[in-house]
Amino acid sequence: MRIAIVQPPRRYWPYVSEGDNYMLPQAMPALAAVLRDAGHEVFVVDCLPIHMGWRSLAQHLRTLDPDVVGCGENHALYASEALRFFQLCRDVIPRAVRVAGGAHFSNLWHRYIGLPPGVPHPQGLDVPEGLPDSDLDVVVIGEGEITFRDLCDELGQAKPDLSRVAGIVFREGEVCVRTAPRALVQDLDSLPLPAYDMVPMSLYGTSRYLFSPQATTIHHSRGCTSQCSFCAWWTTMADRSYDTAGRTVLKSRWRTKSPERSFEELELLYKRYDRQAFVWVDESWNISPEWSDRFADLILASDMKPRWMAFFRADGVVRDEQLGILDKLVRAGLRHVLIGVERAEDSTLEDMNKRFYQGGVAEQALRIFKRRYPQVFLQGTFIVGVKDETPQSMDRQMALAHKLDIDFPAFHPITPVPGTPIYDAAIREGKITESMFDEFDWLTPVLDSDYMTRDEIAAAMHRMNRTFVNPRWLAKGLLSRSRYKRDMYTWFAIVSARMGWDVAKQRLNPLRVEHYQQLVTPDWYET
Repeated sequence: MRIAIVQPPRRYWPYVSEGDNYMLPQAMPALAAVLRDAGHEVFVVDCLPIHMGWRSLAQHLRTLDPDVVGCGENHALYASEALRFFQLCRDVIPRAVRVAGGAHFSNLWHRYIGLPPGVPHPQGLDVPEGLPDSDLDVVVIGEGEITFRDLCDELGQAKPDLSRVAGIVFREGEVCVRTAPRALVQDLDSLPLPAYDMVPMSLYGTSRYLFSPQATTIHHSRGCTSQCSFCAWWTTMADRSYDTAGRTVLKSRWRTKSPERSFEELELLYKRYDRQAFVWVDESWNISPEWSDRFADLILASDMKPRWMAFFRADGVVRDEQLGILDKLVRAGLRHVLIGVERAEDSTLEDMNKRFYQGGVAEQALRIFKRRYPQVFLQGTFIVGVKDETPQSMDRQMALAHKLDIDFPAFHPITPVPGTPIYDAAIREGKITESMFDEFDWLTPVLDSDYMTRDEIAAAMHRMNRTFVNPRWLAKGLLSRSRYKRDMYTWFAIVSARMGWDVAKQRLNPLRVEHYQQLVTPDWYET
């Protein structure tokens, strides 16, 4: 089978654009490696680094003439472009089977494919008669490698029967069919090394400042041990089952490659592809102290000097400092930590199902870094615009950020991402529609609170960000003895200033925010 895995042209999120270190999508080489090992002819097309616009992509698809075309999307923000891609495929390569995957389509398969007879709507809404108009043939639900491989194997049979493939939803005539849930891969080491040779590695991570030099993404684990109510990341890699009514039941799971396998992958990227900076995209990098300890030992015993960034759980930081592991991780190249502080109030953390952060554990973790490891860039996220948000509670978030005194506090409006309880509630209550996904950028408020409008929340966020990104903040960072910190402060200052200027130009009324930050459309987008 000829299979094309495609990342279509997209507009850039302002903080992750071509000039600011667009990086490798991990799923593409991971899927390609499994398909290639199964004997399929695989083509990987990532339009962003090679500047392939929509017209060029249409011609390229005609030339490839694949039997199957796959496109995944994790972010609601880019869903419209994924859908445009499938419409393009229907028009220019109509014989190809169109397969969608990733978190967005996994959580909204009913919207794009339909609901099987007798299965209730996930948000409890009335089910419309008939199937929705769709350019999709199949949706792969959850973890994709083995499911996509089995699907392509089945499509290659003389008389394919897709009902034999676990973990998919597809149309069969006028009926939607959902197959049995797919079991997660138990041993991640059993998967082949990602097919980095099939993507343009030299074109990723080219920023002069951000995660430099020569950065790439990497991951060692999948899933999470928690189920935060605002987060859809854990749902894609969760254990799935169906109850007697046909509703999906999710149970959080965390799995990891062995330290030795992860070291092998990092060494490959470092030595063969000259990648020296690594951005770990794991939802929670430091779940296992044993894993972290062994991985640090492997790095320290090698001749490599990588620099890396990861998303850390605060309670894991406190634990690993007590065990003596955190010091080893810093010596092994840890230079940038992002911790989700989220809220100043324990009651709101409980509402978010993030009880393990109650009692000031995030503050404790960040204090450890500031006291013991000043060379590490500290980034913290705060979620604002929650249901009971008031001007006074927003002031409390800002006061906590001032108290923490970290390198970059980022204030994000709570966003009802598909697959989360807050999304289900917002749809049921009519607070959002599924035509609003283009605003789901974690910069634009899309929900009113009980006491503040979207516009008021946006205006408050703008003031909060300006409080921290100022000449005094910049001078502190640029004078740091850590080169990594100096580079990060330079990058944040440049991008934030550009965004602030764009917002100022776009808004005639500073209290009215139609869209906090438009996506950036590259010059080659339509070519």
